[in-house]
Amino acid sequence: MAKPGSTATVEIKRHHRVVVNDKKGYLIAKRIMDICGALIGLICLSWLFLIVALLIKLEDPKGPVFFKQVRVGKDGKEFYMYKFRSMVANAEELLESLLHLNEVSGAMFKMKDDPRITKVGKFIRKTSIDELPQLWNVLKGDMSLVGPRPPLPREVAQYTEYDKQRLLVTPGCTGLWQVSGRNDLGFDEMVELDLKYIRERSLLYDIKIIFKTIKIMIRPNSAY
Repeated sequence: MAKPGSTATVEIKRHHRVVVNDKKGYLIAKRIMDICGALIGLICLSWLFLIVALLIKLEDPKGPVFFKQVRVGKDGKEFYMYKFRSMVANAEELLESLLHLNEVSGAMFKMKDDPRITKVGKFIRKTSIDELPQLWNVLKGDMSLVGPRPPLPREVAQYTEYDKQRLLVTPGCTGLWQVSGRNDLGFDEMVELDLKYIRERSLLYDIKIIFKTIKIMIRPNSAY
């Protein structure tokens, strides 16, 4: 298995079933960390929110600053996930014409030179700044600071029963996949990293992933 921060190939073990670490003490401590971290982040980064909002509006005045999208969370529950808008206003309408250009395997869509991404969007995606509004999702309890990324309903529709194990825990703003290569890894490798996290998650593990995420925001990895 690749360690956090590594881009090594992940060993695929799709016949294994995951055992969730759901100890009560850990879950309580994790929720406290989520609330405190989200509040501190929203307050301390309010100046950055304002600057990004202004830049988005200057480049594309007609579109909204924030983008909300239905995602699938723990146990298949759907919720609205928030991000800074990094694409043109009609991005969802254009997706169908781009699906054949998907550059990753499995049930997700990624395209390095996606023509729907704006100039501001390219920067905020590269630095993961576009993900910051998800701190609001963390406060609401839809997401955690650390966990598997919440998939789209159309992606879940293609999941096998094995893949659906990603939905056994609350999804996160960041996770083991993001700090282990992100778009350099395929769908199956992403699933394995998520399941590794679910099996081994602990408060210390979460803190390590958060610090690695901050490092990646300062020195971007393969995000696009």
